[in-house]
Parts: sequence; C-alpha cells; structure tokens
Amino acid sequence: MYLLLAFLSLIPRAPCLGELKAFVVAHSHMDVGWVYTVQESMHAYAANVYTSVVEELMKGKQRKFIAVEQEFFRLWWDTVATDIHKQQVHQLLQEGRLEFIIGGQVMHDEAVTHINDQILQLTEGHGFLYETFGMRPRFSWHVDPFGASATTPTLFALAGFNAHLISRIDYDLKDDMQKTKKLQFVWRGSPSLSENHEIFTHVMDQYSYCTPSQIPFSNRSGFYWNGIAVFPDPPKDGVYPNMSSMVANIKKRAAWFRTDDVLWPWGCDKQFFNASVQYSNMDPLLDYINKHADQFGVTVQYSTVSDYFQALYNRNLTWDIQNFQDFLPYSTEPFQAWSGFYTSRSVLKGIARRASSLLCAGESFFTQYVQKYPAGSVCKFWALQQLRSLRWAVSEVQHHDGITGTESPKVKDMYMNHLMDGIVNVKKLMASIILDTDNAKKNGKLYSYVYNKDTGKRGNVLNSFCCIFTFYSAVSVYDELGHPVPAQIQGSAESPFTYDLYILVTLSGLSYQRYSVKLSADNESAFIARSVKYGRKVIKHADRQSRRLIPVLNDCYTVMLDQNTNLMHSITDRKTNQTVEVTQEFLEYHVNGDVRKGPISDNYLFTPNGSAVEESKAVGLEVVSGNLVREIRQYFYRNTTAQDYMYVAYSRIYSVPGGYDDKLLCHRIEQEYRVGPLELNREAIFRTSTNLNTKQTLHTDNNGYQMQKRPYKVFVNNSVARNYYPMVQTAYIEDDRMRLILLAERSHGVSSQGNGQVEVMLHRRLWNNLEWDLNYNLTLNDTSVVRPMFWLILGTKSAADVLYQSSALALEHRPVVMYGELTERLPPPLLRDPVTLPANLHLQTLSIPGWTYSSNHTEQLQNIYKGIRKQEDADFRRVLLRIRHMYEVGEDPVLSQPATVNLKSLLKGLGTVELVEERSLTGTWDINTLERWKWKSAQHISKGGWETRFCFLFSSPKLLIGRCWYFCWMLQLKKQSH
Repeated sequence: MYLLLAFLSLIPRAPCLGELKAFVVAHSHMDVGWVYTVQESMHAYAANVYTSVVEELMKGKQRKFIAVEQEFFRLWWDTVATDIHKQQVHQLLQEGRLEFIIGGQVMHDEAVTHINDQILQLTEGHGFLYETFGMRPRFSWHVDPFGASATTPTLFALAGFNAHLISRIDYDLKDDMQKTKKLQFVWRGSPSLSENHEIFTHVMDQYSYCTPSQIPFSNRSGFYWNGIAVFPDPPKDGVYPNMSSMVANIKKRAAWFRTDDVLWPWGCDKQFFNASVQYSNMDPLLDYINKHADQFGVTVQYSTVSDYFQALYNRNLTWDIQNFQDFLPYSTEPFQAWSGFYTSRSVLKGIARRASSLLCAGESFFTQYVQKYPAGSVCKFWALQQLRSLRWAVSEVQHHDGITGTESPKVKDMYMNHLMDGIVNVKKLMASIILDTDNAKKNGKLYSYVYNKDTGKRGNVLNSFCCIFTFYSAVSVYDELGHPVPAQIQGSAESPFTYDLYILVTLSGLSYQRYSVKLSADNESAFIARSVKYGRKVIKHADRQSRRLIPVLNDCYTVMLDQNTNLMHSITDRKTNQTVEVTQEFLEYHVNGDVRKGPISDNYLFTPNGSAVEESKAVGLEVVSGNLVREIRQYFYRNTTAQDYMYVAYSRIYSVPGGYDDKLLCHRIEQEYRVGPLELNREAIFRTSTNLNTKQTLHTDNNGYQMQKRPYKVFVNNSVARNYYPMVQTAYIEDDRMRLILLAERSHGVSSQGNGQVEVMLHRRLWNNLEWDLNYNLTLNDTSVVRPMFWLILGTKSAADVLYQSSALALEHRPVVMYGELTERLPPPLLRDPVTLPANLHLQTLSIPGWTYSSNHTEQLQNIYKGIRKQEDADFRRVLLRIRHMYEVGEDPVLSQPATVNLKSLLKGLGTVELVEERSLTGTWDINTLERWKWKSAQHISKGGWETRFCFLFSSPKLLIGRCWYFCWMLQLKKQSH
C-alpha cells in the first residue's frame, strides 16, 4: 500500500543568505522507442502520464511539470485528450506550471545524426507547439544522448534557446568538473559563429536526470511512489517506500556548483503514469523541509527548467568559455566506452539517411509543382499527407535510442516500417506529379516554361552516374530530345544473369530529367566494358621485393594494385604528381560475450579483446575497364580454398567525356563494401593504411556540420575503444603534403589506431549474457548484410578543401531514380530558371510546411485565445527556405568568404515573391523580435567570426551569408492564375 497524504499549499519562503534553494523539476523521461514500440508505450504508460499529470497539476497551484519530447504528447493530444484536458493544458501553459522543454519531436541523438535531420525533427515539434499553443521553447533538456556534440549548442542557439542542459559526458571529465565547479559554462560551439551564437550550458552532476538511487526512499533510481511501469498493461497503485531526507543530497550537489541554486530532477524513465500518487507524497515532503528550513539550511520548491535558469541568470555571474570542442566519445567506466553505437544497426542508419535525402527531394519537387502548376490534378492536401508521413518517420528515428541502433529488434522493425511507409508515400507523390505534368504537356497546358537546350550552361549543373540493372547486354540511352547519352554496360558483380548499366546524367538545380533505355545493337549502344580476372593471392606470403603493379586510372588519379597481394598499393594525384602509398584491408575485432570473463560489447559499448585481427587470408581480384567507369572488384576469402568470400570491396573511378564538368566525378574513388553476416561477437572494420605522417591525428565531423580534430589519446585501459569517434559524413587524415578524405552516406565509428591510418567500423554482431541486456533484448545479434558506400578523395589541402563539402553534398543527395514504362516520346521537363547559388552555399530546405499559424505573434496568440484554428486550410503559398554557408572561417581563402544572394533572382522560377520574413531556424520566431539572454563570460578575442553577419537590402532582397550561418525565411508567393 501507499501512504496517501492530503496535499498542502506550499508557498516557499524567501531563502536566507547562504541558504540553499532547490528547484525540484518534475519530469518523465519517455523514450520514443528503445525497448518498447511507440504503440506499446502509449498503452502501458505514456498516455497515462499526460492525463494524470494534467489532472493533478490542476489540483495544486504549487505543482509544476516539464514535457520534453513531442511525439507522445502529440499522440495523446490527438487521440486521448478530452476537450477538458486540452483546456487545462492551455491554462497550465499560461500559468507557467506546465512547460515544454526542447520541443522537438524527439530528444535526438547527438553523435550519429545529421544536422539536416536534427533541424527537421526540431522544426516538426516547434511547428506543432506554436500552431497549437503559440509557445516557443527557450531551454533544452538533452539529458540522455550518449555524449554531447558541439553542433547542438549552435543548433539550439539558432532556434532561440536561452540555455542548454546536458548530462552524459565522460565520467572522469565530469568528476574533474565537479571538483572544480566547472559544470556550467558558456559554450561557443562553432568557431565561425563564435560569440554570436554561444549558449549557456549546464552539465548535470553525477546523479544525472534520475532522482538519486542512494536515497533510501527512492525505488531503484527515483522517488517512484507510483512504482515501475509494467508492460503490456499499466500497474495498479504503486508502493510508498520508507521516507528519508533529501536534504543531504541537495547539499552534496550544491558543493559542485558555484551558486546556492540547486537543480534537483524528480523523475526518471517512464515515470508519472500515476501522478496522483507522486504529487500527493511529494507535497508534504517539500512542505516539511520548508517548515524546517532554518534547521536544514535548505528551501525547496516545484519548478520548471526556466525557473532554475532564470534564477541563475539573475545572479549576473561571469562564466568560463568552452570553445568549439565536443564531449565525444562518452565513457561511464574505464571499460565502458559508448563508441559501439556509432555503427550498431548499420542498415537502419543507411535507410534513415536515404529517407532524409528523398524527403528533401520530395519537398522541393512538390513546392515547385504547387507554384508552377497551380491547376495540377494532384490533390495538394493528399500530397502534404504523404510528405508529413516521411517527416514524422525521419524525425522519429533521430531519437537517441533510434538511429543509434541501441533499440530492441521489434523497435528497430517499427522504425524501419515507418521509414519504408514514408518512402513509398513520397515516391508515390513524386510519380503522381510526373504523370500529371506529362499529361499537361500532352494537352498543351504548360505555363510559360522555358527550356534551355544548352545543358552545359545552366549553372549549378550536377553530372553524376546512375547505375541500373538490366537483363540485356546491348542497350542505348537517350535524353528527352532523342540525343544519345554516354553510358556503359558491364556484367554485374552480384549476379551472372544481369548487367550493370551506368548512365551519365546531367541535372540542374532542383530539376529532373527523363532518360530512355532501349534495346539496341547499333553504334549508339552503351559501351561494353571488358573484364580481367586475376588469381586468388595469399596476403601474408606475398613477395614484397618483386612487386607487379596494375594501373587503373582516369584523368585525376592513378590507382596501383599489387598483383602479388591483389590489394591496393598506391594512389597518385595526377594533377600534382604526388603519390601516397595506400593499402586497404578488412579486419575484425574479437569481443567477449561472457560477463564472468570480463567486459563486454553490446549495442552501446565497444570493448575489444585486443587489436584487430586479419580474418581473410586470400584476395581475389577482377578489374573491369570501360570508357566511363573502371571498377576494381576485390573478394576477400578466409583462405585460398574457401568457396565463399567473407567481404567484397568495389572501387570505381569515373571518366567524363568532353563537354561535361568532371570536377566532382573525376576527383573521387567510389568504394562500396559488402559485409556480413558476421560470426558472433565480431566487429568488422575496413582499415586504410598510408605513408602519410599524420602523427596519429584524425579529423571527423560533428553531424555533417563542422570538423573536430582528434589527436590519439593514451589511456590506462581501453584505449582502442576510447579513441573511436562518430563519423556522420566526413573523416580525414593529413600531413604537410596531402590529405586523404573519406565521405560516408551513413554514420560509422572511425579511428586512427596508427600513424597514417584510418579505420572505419562497418558492422557489428554481438551477444552477451548480461542480465540487463537479455531482459531487454539488447544484445545486437544482427545477422544482416550491409553495403555501405564511401567516396575517397586524395589531394593537397587546398584542393581537398574545395572538393570535400560539395562532394559530401553530392553523396548525401544522390539523384532519385524512378522507373516507368516507355510508351511514347514526351517533351522534356520544361523547368524554368533552375535554382543557382554561389559555390559555397547550399539550399538546404525548400518546402511547404503546411503550417496554419499566423507569422505575426500577437495575431497568433489572439487566434488561439479565440479558438481560431484553420487546420483544414494549409497555406500552400507559404514556403520555408533555408540556406547554409558550407565553409568554416579560414578554411578556404575564397570559399570561406561571405556570399551574397539575391532572393528575387534566386526564386524567380517559383513566381513572384510577395513577402519575405526572416525567421529563426525552426521558423517560429520573427528574427527581428527574437532576443536571447546574453550571459556574461570571460572576455577574450575571438579567432574568427563575422562582425556583420547579414544585411537585408529591401530595394533588392540580398543577403550576406557568413560561414555556418543558417538563414531561414518564410516566403509568401503570389497566387498564380489558372
């Protein structure tokens, strides 16, 4: 039984000088996934959290609560909440007793998510909150992501936040920060934005976000008067534990911070599903402490996060500065390095990124269709539903137990199903738009489109190779004017019955092209490549003295293969004639699965038994040569007699005919691997070893946004795992001469375990007998086959700086290929005025969000107060536009400079722009009314940054955009006549 006490009116008195003041923040950490699916969690506890919390907050004016992730709240609001609940939520928000923190769809992971997707999920949540309540979150609560990225403080600053809160950083670093009272600081996450978008940051102490388990009357790790959530059904009333004092814990925590204000989280995972029991027991406890404040030296009060930060801000202290560095990787003990999840569930990571890229294409495609073809037959509301399904799925999987691969198998299946459903919906939308515009062309209903026949002069043209499978060896490819298109066909590496057809496609900014593939046997047929196979070679016994080298080359690189080993030997940059010795091979880390024998690896942790082991002893080689593509196929076998290979590496270099821009295509070696299924308790890596004198220093990206320098660190224990870092998009090694870059289309763990080396973890298959992992099915027995792709770029530092950003974008946003039966020749897609930007800018977002809220804040609040909501009237003339500068300050003498954009010229293809509003990153703030707290910090001269970040010339809307700066606009386009 639990002890139910009548609640009292708790009015905390003003603390005396030197008296501690504890801010008790009630919260429930509700993972969107992890062990249980969203549907299971809604049934077992999540719906009850919001129902019971709202009802209990109404019973006591002193009570408060914070809500964090929006997915569960939105589901509750749409499917569970009554009209009375909704009225109460509005009232509680106005009274400041219910507070939305972060406000994103989920609490996103910080290590393996791309910044595009972080912005998306934050925008999804913020749009709902502003549309429904007219409120905009101002504080973060990033308490559970496994390590902290330097991108996040910049992201939240751009979204309008006043302060940032994190928890999981390396255990020994946190211990040092506690001892020196350095857990609070001003974080300047971006070296380019510097103090312009710094943010005050609070690191939670060693107790983190759960009520301390050391206190006797907490249940496991919190004041859980309502007990523990039980699946599949909610439990009955909880059990009231023995009461003890929380005062000692408050005083202990206070000793680690500079002020007498103590943040005291009350709650943990899946808590407050019976808020009545929670508050009824906490009320008298707080009242008791306050009545004896003179004795205890402590006062306590229910609080929100804003209450705590406001008190801290009012003290007007001067804070230390944290410059640009992140808090990755994260370890909780010497043998618990949380660097395994950088690679866990690689298939999910790959699908999530492809879904994000498709969403970007679908958003811009639909936006152009709506503006350019107002009489189109595709229902715009249906179209918006298709896009929203993928927005939801991509946002959902960014959760810190989602794309991380740290969820149970059934939750992984949930994420995959939601992503695949969204992918199908958006492809269905894009196909519908193509069919509709095709019909319009047939009927002569195209409106003032202009077709530029000179494809070589269209600006921002992307030349790329698309590979499709065919059953025919003699085919021809034509563009929409009937002109032959360069193509190459070759036998497929995957099947003896199919062929790979490579087509050189040309795309202007935000456009699409149609190509026809026909059976053919004339001189316009695709070039037929030839193949040469080399015998299987044993790696260890190769004669290193008498090397026989095989050259494979294009205009930019010469790749030398060692015929004695069938491995790569070197790469020469033909422009500078600089040669770098390069050897690549697959290896495996062996890990322990028996907790009785030592530390283990699991979904989260990477704990190798020792150095990586070379499991494949022999390599087979095939070289396919054509006029467009040269492909190196390497098959890795356990021994010379093994029937089946363990791994495959396909390396391709491209040659581009005259008249085409070959800058990006020529300067990359495309590498695709096939890995798996692995043996149990193996972690597969691909190691690139060079003769570059890198001093064992690696550079990796934070979330595809900015780079971090990673010098190798020696630890007493577990140095291998603690020197693994997340690679979301880019990693490179370099010396004084050359830089070798790897670009990825999904996240991986990456490390430099030796001078001149870079290794990427590709796949993991694990099982262990840790009871906790077994109970929650978190052992990662992943039997899948993974096929990750990388682009390798080699060049001087100056050349590499120019190439890697645009190449990373090209890899992230590869052309979307759609197929249809060829019935008759159609006119070309007459796209007017392709979008053209300076080379250092990226148009990140061009979409119709479908928001119904007024962009005038006063009007929006009045509409909500009056109950005016136009859910059915999405404004299809309102367009969200984001542009990002891609280069850091000082990264390139030309590309790092600010760039000017003329919005009128940029968007003339979409119609007349009636109104331009500069907005915050998630679109909910008019930038002219957004004021963030300026925290006092130790003054020093910044190394970079722009004094004037932008200008807005109203006679001609031009913008000056500095590095890493995101500009976000809402555009009102003039309605097109039908």
